[in-house]
Amino acid sequence: MKITRIETFLLKAPLGEERFWSSQASFPERKSLLVRIDTDAGLSGWGEAGQYGPAEPVASQIHDVFAPMLLGEEARQPAVHWDLMYSRTRDFGAKGSTIEAISGLDIALWDLIGRFHEAPIWELLGGAFRRTVETYATGLYYRGPDPTDLAAGLTQLREEAARYREEGFSAVKAKIGLLPPRDDLERIAAIREAIGDDILLLADANHAYNTHVACTVARELERFRIYWFEEPVVPEDLEGYRRVRASTTIAIAGGECEHTRYGFVRWFAAHALDIAQPDPTAAGGFTELARICAAASAFHVQCLPHVWGSGVALAAGLQLLATIPPAPYTASPRAPYTEPLLEWDANPNPLRTEVLEEPIVPREGKVQVPDGPGLGIRIDERAVARYTVAQRCSE
Repeated sequence: MKITRIETFLLKAPLGEERFWSSQASFPERKSLLVRIDTDAGLSGWGEAGQYGPAEPVASQIHDVFAPMLLGEEARQPAVHWDLMYSRTRDFGAKGSTIEAISGLDIALWDLIGRFHEAPIWELLGGAFRRTVETYATGLYYRGPDPTDLAAGLTQLREEAARYREEGFSAVKAKIGLLPPRDDLERIAAIREAIGDDILLLADANHAYNTHVACTVARELERFRIYWFEEPVVPEDLEGYRRVRASTTIAIAGGECEHTRYGFVRWFAAHALDIAQPDPTAAGGFTELARICAAASAFHVQCLPHVWGSGVALAAGLQLLATIPPAPYTASPRAPYTEPLLEWDANPNPLRTEVLEEPIVPREGKVQVPDGPGLGIRIDERAVARYTVAQRCSE
């Protein structure tokens, strides 16, 4: 089964008044770079990349660097292609858009061989420890015309948090870091009051703090029974991560901005994390995520992949989550203490809800792992065309 064509679709969906903010930036639109690989067997595979920054450089890497390596080659060996692509670009592309490009191509190749063998990716990776995954709602961002308006924000937060409780989520993640710590702690207090004591609450600063402030915030967060504190400091500061982790009883999570097993093993060796969050569309696709998860298990670090993007990225995350062993094994598994959680992006995203013919949706806070061939999804190509703002093809 030879690769005959590689195509990319840059999708954008403006959010208008539904835009939201993290500590780092506003989100005025949702975007995704979808990758399609066609073969001489009449089969096609889909992948996704280019979520973290401008997608155009990622598309350029796919077409100008990697397409010449892949066209005409056998599609049923993604691990071989991964190592060749990485080895030929490691001098200049060990992180960033180069690895994102490899990630999207790798996901599409795994989707292809799943369709060829008429088996889901979780089966090809060795089997599923679970067919249903519990989710946590990622929401509770800064919203409204003035995201720094604390009073207005508290009203919105209480309503949003209560809605997640009503929808059956057993865990929710809130954003902090845009406001002064004292104001953000008021936000956390309002959320805890709205969801009660029986729902896990997670806090994500998107690396807004220096080490000293992060340690102070972590100690204050303990009184709200925060389960994990995500990206407290910038990803370059492994010593800062280690110091924050030593300062608190809260689990420290991070790694969504890291790439490949070579990047993650530094975090593990530094004892900087309790929870690693590699993203399949950015850290290396299925081939490399399997290696990262194996390295994490050797260091007894829980691996809960970051999931963000369109329905394609969501499906990839589910296929991977099905294969992650309990950490550690117990006779009574429970997420997130031994079982992985799926990150459910609860913000508006037409690219998640419209690009799949059968959208993936949580029921009572849980999601079924697709069991169709490959990613287990069918792409609505009319929706792809509707949101495509740039398209390139190599053949």
